[in-house]
Amino acid sequence: MAKQKSDPNYKIIAENRRARYDYAIEDDIECGIVLQGSEVKSLRVNSANIAESYASVEEGELWLINGYIAPYEQAKTWGHEERRRRKLLVSRKELARMWNATQRKGMTLVPLVMYFNHKGLVKLKIGIAKGKKNHDKRETEAKRDWSRQKQRLLKDG
Repeated sequence: MAKQKSDPNYKIIAENRRARYDYAIEDDIECGIVLQGSEVKSLRVNSANIAESYASVEEGELWLINGYIAPYEQAKTWGHEERRRRKLLVSRKELARMWNATQRKGMTLVPLVMYFNHKGLVKLKIGIAKGKKNHDKRETEAKRDWSRQKQRLLKDG
C-alpha cells in the first residue's frame, strides 16, 4: 500500500472512517465502479461521500446504494443524479462469496474507501463486515485510549 501512496495518480476520494468503529471487518475486496462522465469529473475535484452508503447483491449484480457524488457544475445539461444506484464490478467468484456471506452468515457489505488507483481508475474497497455490539465498541475505544496513553508515557518518560 505504501508504494501506491507515493504514486502520483493514487488519490483517496472518500473514506468511511466510522466503518471500522461500527463493524468488525473480516475481509475486504477491491472492485470497480460504473460511472458517468460528469461523476468522474466531480470525483476529480474531491466531492463524494460514502459514509451513509452500503453495498448489496441483487439479481446477480453488486450495487452501491446511497453513495453521494456531488453534481459537476460544468455539466448542467448532461449531469447525473447525486445518490443514484451505481453498479460495482467484481468477478463471479467474489460475487458468490459476498452473496454467501450476506445471506448465510448475516454479514453486511460496507464501503471503506473510494480512490483513484495508479492507472487513474476509480476503485471502491468494500469490507465484508459484521456489526459490533455496544460492549465491543467500548472495548475498542478502551484499547485505543490505552495505546494513546502508553505512547504519551513513552514519549514523556
